Amino acid sequence: MIINGKEISKAIKEELAVKVATIKEQTGLSPRLVVVLVGNDPGSVSYVTGKAKAATEVGIRNETLRYPESITEEELLALIAKLNADDDVDGVLVQLPLPKHIDEQKVIDAISVDKDVDGFHPGNVAKLWLKQPCTVPCTPNGIIKLLKTTGVEIAGKEAVVIGRSNIVGLPVAKLLLDNNATVTIAHSRTKNLAEVTRRADILVVAIGRPRFVTADMVKPGAVVIDVGVNRDENGKLCGDVDYDATAEVASYITPVPGGVGPMTITELMVNTVECFMRKKIEK
Repeated sequence: MIINGKEISKAIKEELAVKVATIKEQTGLSPRLVVVLVGNDPGSVSYVTGKAKAATEVGIRNETLRYPESITEEELLALIAKLNADDDVDGVLVQLPLPKHIDEQKVIDAISVDKDVDGFHPGNVAKLWLKQPCTVPCTPNGIIKLLKTTGVEIAGKEAVVIGRSNIVGLPVAKLLLDNNATVTIAHSRTKNLAEVTRRADILVVAIGRPRFVTADMVKPGAVVIDVGVNRDENGKLCGDVDYDATAEVASYITPVPGGVGPMTITELMVNTVECFMRKKIEK
């Protein structure tokens, strides 16, 4: 069975649009998201365009501020301080990656924890691990929602996450733990990786290597979530999983494109509305 991220994200956005419209009708207020794009990286431009489109669809006021690659770290930090101080801005997102002369962590740290719609601020990261209310990173939260649409019980299952990034691997492992899975985090230094992955009832692959996971590495009947976005030797878009062969073995699998990707953008919209609600409606 294919887990159709496009359809699932569309349904979430439709619900969110109704919620935003109702709030606006009742209060006259609506969320505002500001995205900062530095440089012209094609992948970043594409992501930012997708985010703007999704925001418009759900009724979030949105703006993309574009700056040349030559912007200094000091100038970027000053811009973030200005956005933090603007009460009309509910969510701030600085598109990564940034040019090498800018310290990404310094930029992430500078964004107000209350406007951090990516969920990357150390304050949100700490709260996630402490099981406190927080803004959860978009891709991991989207993955959990995709898993839940299958009807497969997460509790008690053995889950393996390949990849240990702060953006996907570590937070999705924590969310799986919070849903009572038994979790193993595997990575490039894991010995006998195929033996580890074949134990998984739920396999999340976020290693950034085209078609790295092959069918023989997957337990029959497993649920496979492919987070990767790569280009193969022919320039064709593909994931971290050998999709065609693995689909014959897995019970559920996400395609690339059309799986995790749409959910990431949709969860950004969810986070923006939640930041707005906490700041302007619930206080």
